Formats: sequence, structure tokens, C-alpha cells
Amino acid sequence: MKINKAIVTGGAGFIGSNLVDKLIEEGIEVIILDDLSTGKKENLHPKAKWINISLQNLDSDLYFQGVDVVFHLAALARVQPSIEDPITFNESNVDSIVKLLYYANKAGVKRLVYSASSSCYGNTTIFPTPENAPTNPLSPYGLQKYIGEQYCKMFSEVYDIDTCSLRYFNVYGERMNLEGAYKLVMGIFAKQMIDKKPLTITNDGTQRRDFTYVGDVVSANILAAKYKEKLNGESFNIGNGNNYSVNELADMFGGEKVYGEKRFEPYKTLADNSKAKQMLGWNPNGDLTTWIKKYKKELGI
Repeated sequence: MKINKAIVTGGAGFIGSNLVDKLIEEGIEVIILDDLSTGKKENLHPKAKWINISLQNLDSDLYFQGVDVVFHLAALARVQPSIEDPITFNESNVDSIVKLLYYANKAGVKRLVYSASSSCYGNTTIFPTPENAPTNPLSPYGLQKYIGEQYCKMFSEVYDIDTCSLRYFNVYGERMNLEGAYKLVMGIFAKQMIDKKPLTITNDGTQRRDFTYVGDVVSANILAAKYKEKLNGESFNIGNGNNYSVNELADMFGGEKVYGEKRFEPYKTLADNSKAKQMLGWNPNGDLTTWIKKYKKELGI
């Protein structure tokens, strides 16, 4: 499918801003919908049109006129904050997708590519985990992101808008947060190294994660948007297909490790990414070990 004009929600955020850069590089006109609640103004691309709006406040199809594809990346992310404040997270993560689908469809948008989450699988025992594995979210965030997938699938079946959902596995890369409640373990370690503090590890550090490079996530979004056939709400795992323990990750950074906080979380994530490879022609190229060496050099740690 040809894309001339796209909307990126959350285009000032970590993944969204990387996607905007690539779309503009390809000559696509981009509108960013972002209220900067978690995104950063410095991440906004100067060639994109930025509309400062919270998606919960959408009340018309005005912004969607002439748009081919909507990439929905805006969300309140992270598991622990969603447990502490499930109501705010639900308003951000569920209400907004319903409004977005409704107004995008009303304006005749052809496709919506939804940023879903591997947290829908919960504490699965099937590895690598395929898309048809049972879902059992362990947090409000995980459940909300899965409800978003179901809304996308339903809108594909009942309305005219085509959709698909990309289930991200632990995304890392340029512009990830080093501050605030939404930073990932890698951002936490980087900040602790900068501050010359020990690396704080939840549980015993043997828990394993499938870390996926942001550039690979961007390419998955664009491949899904350009897919020639209807996707009809299909879900795709967007994960590297290998994993590392948190202890191994800490060793890559090289700091002193300290253990303390106990938290209930899935012990292991590992994507079966064969569906995205076969259907979308996607192939992840990111290498965590190489990237961390480069990242440490850039940060001077």
C-alpha cells in the first residue's frame, strides 16, 4: 500500500520519534499527535506537523482527512505505574484507541498500525512464544494493551478500516528515557552508570528478556503499513528472537550489581517472530552487545 500522508500518535516519544524520522526520510507527510505527557519537545521532527493534543480529547475526524495510515504509539507505558494508577492508565490506553479508530475510520483512513505489547502473554511457559499462545496479562497495562488489540480486530471486522497489532518485546535504542517513571531497565542502568551508582537489580537478575532494537521496530511498522493485502486485525510478535538475563545486561554495562526489590513479573520473554518474517518480510538486525558498547562510548561511561 502506498503511503503519502501518515499520523503518528506519540511522535515525540522514544519509538514514535524514530518512526517519524524514517517516514520523513521516505518523503511521507507526517502529522504528530502528542501532548508531551511522556514525549519530549526536542524529539519532534521539524518537518512534521505537530498537534499538541491528548487523544482522550479527540472529538472529530478533522486531523485525519487525507491520511492513509495512522501509527498509534501514544500510551502510558510500563507495568508498575499501571498497577499504582489503573484508572488513569485505562483512560490513556483504552479510551484513546477507541476514539482513534472511530475518527480515523470516519475520515476514510485505510489502515491503523497499533503498538501492542508482549505483556499480553503474562507468565507464559511456551518458548519461543507464538502469537497464538494463550494470553494472560498480569497488570492493568498488559490488559489494556491487549484490549486495544481486540478493538483493532473488531473495527477491522465491523467497520471499513484495516488494522494490525505489533506486539513489542522490550524495545531499546536511541532516545530511550533515562529519567522518570517510564524508563526501561537499560535506561535505569545507563543513568546509574552516569551517576556512578551501583546497578539495582529486581529479584535475582536471572529473569530473561527479548531485547529488540528500535530501528527494527520502526521497520516492522512501515512494512505493516505498506502491506498490500488486508491484515484484518492480525497480531505480530516484534521481538529479536533471542534473550539475555538482567544479570548479563548489567555485566555488559560493567557496573557493580546490587539486589533488593522483589517484584512479581514474567520470568522470561522470547518471541517466536516467524510470522512477521514470513508475512511482512521483516528481519531484525539489532545486536544488543554491539549497541551497548557504542551507547556506553556515547554516554562516556
